[in-house]
Amino acid sequence: MLLPKRPSRHSGRDEGMTIASADVVELTDDVSASPLWNPDLAPTPLSRRTWSTYHIAALWIGMSVVITTYTLASGLMQQGMSWWQAMLVILLGNTIVLVPMVLNAHAGTKYGVSFPVLCRASFGVRGANVPATLRALVACGWFGIQTWIGGLALDTLLAAAWPGWRGLGGAAVWIAFAAFWLV
Repeated sequence: MLLPKRPSRHSGRDEGMTIASADVVELTDDVSASPLWNPDLAPTPLSRRTWSTYHIAALWIGMSVVITTYTLASGLMQQGMSWWQAMLVILLGNTIVLVPMVLNAHAGTKYGVSFPVLCRASFGVRGANVPATLRALVACGWFGIQTWIGGLALDTLLAAAWPGWRGLGGAAVWIAFAAFWLV
């Protein structure tokens, strides 16, 4: 469905864009001939932007309520905090992280552009590889933390189910880590 274009007060400002509301914009010009365009980096059309506030809130809660949160809370309580102090620290940490995430997601939500395309505005076409690579390194580290915790849980389960598991010594933890990583 094509929406009428909003009249522009500045020449060329809104040309080639459809304004669905003040919060959502769609590119209507065909830019596929550009050497910087490819299907993976193209803006997402309005018809494919189907997430609501509920979906985004559910994603945020799902990213906040994870095993590492439980591990952090138990570690804080072991160090002397009460349960409500540990919960408050975790809530504060998640709120601090929420602010840059919302700021980072705004352009993607409004214009349908991906993180690498958004980075081109600040870093240039080649320079955008730097924040994309840094983001990938953080993701690898986070995957490693989650996998290590999962491997420790699997090691504990195998030791409880099979008494001979501890006979493998230190290799048992690494086997459990590798098995969890593969799964």
